[in-house]
Amino acid sequence: MSLKVYLSGEIHTDWREQIVNGSEGLAIEFASPITDHAASDDCGVQILGDESSKFWHDHKGAKLNAIRTRKGIEDADVVVVRFGEKYKQWNAAFDAGYAAALGKSLIVLHGPDHQHALKEVDAAALVVAEQPKQVVEALRYVLTGALPD
Repeated sequence: MSLKVYLSGEIHTDWREQIVNGSEGLAIEFASPITDHAASDDCGVQILGDESSKFWHDHKGAKLNAIRTRKGIEDADVVVVRFGEKYKQWNAAFDAGYAAALGKSLIVLHGPDHQHALKEVDAAALVVAEQPKQVVEALRYVLTGALPD
């Protein structure tokens, strides 16, 4: 068995690298959105032309980024969505909802401070984890049946 895993959400910490590195040797193909914040924000205007309004600037970038995000989520067997501590990640909540609507296996990753705010997202998830290591252990168990030492 192998898995395609899409890593969505917070882009300000190394949680993706922790999961990818921790999953070394497992039959997992990882994908993720563009994680260069400036590139993600400015891709629309840099490719399609400047906008005088910040709304249209952001709109162009969001739509262009959505091509990659939709493809990644649609192709995934498992979608991991990380909600960070510092910022409101509405895009992460949207990705979690989109994955759930598609019937994807959803793993949500966030700290205890977000439990109440994300209760509906958590209810749609098959796994709710607090640490990237727990995500790795869940993926390892799904693929191999091995429990952590």
